[in-house]
Amino acid sequence: MWRMSLPGRPLTGLTVLVVEDSRFASEAVRLLCLRSGARIRRADCLRSAARHLQNYRPAVVIVDLGLPDGNGADLIAQISCATPRVPVILGISGDPERENDAISAGADGFLAKPVESLAVFQQAILSGLPAESRGTGLRALPDDVIHPDASGLRDDLFHVAEILSNAHDTRAIDYIARFLAGVARSAHDPALEAAATALANDHQAGHALAADLARISSMVKDRLADVAEM
Repeated sequence: MWRMSLPGRPLTGLTVLVVEDSRFASEAVRLLCLRSGARIRRADCLRSAARHLQNYRPAVVIVDLGLPDGNGADLIAQISCATPRVPVILGISGDPERENDAISAGADGFLAKPVESLAVFQQAILSGLPAESRGTGLRALPDDVIHPDASGLRDDLFHVAEILSNAHDTRAIDYIARFLAGVARSAHDPALEAAATALANDHQAGHALAADLARISSMVKDRLADVAEM
């Protein structure tokens, strides 16, 4: 049984496994866990998550729905059916319309990127815990908002630039569009998010992608230059 006894740190004693390929989004979750008293482990793909789950028993698993080696909803379905079940399973995505995918797969809740509100993060986890593990009495909701370091954003942009330079197949293009849209939403960059969404839509419609890819490549280079100056 976990003790929720430290003021302002209601997740003390919990271990959170975040399955997330974005360094920027992972850093946001790390800061939220730190402020809440929880320990954190990170996996950046399904394969890495499987290794973690073989060796550790987290109290909370947060799964990004778009991972480089598969659909995060499949991992949610797998761990939600396992015995003993992880107490709290949350889906996370830059696309809020994917909430239904997470819940249908067996998640207890959903976090829409950007995940910045300490109150929203804590409540999503506490509401999924057994009643006896949530603590007793009234709890003041924090109004803190966290801001991840720009180094995580830089790493994500470098990752996109590297994939763009070697994008030769459909899977790479699908992944670029999903990943970049989530990063852009987390970074509050609507222009970059719109470009990533346009790439996804044009690819799905079977349109030529050269203009989309050139536009995104140029925007990523500009963002990298901006981050380097921070």
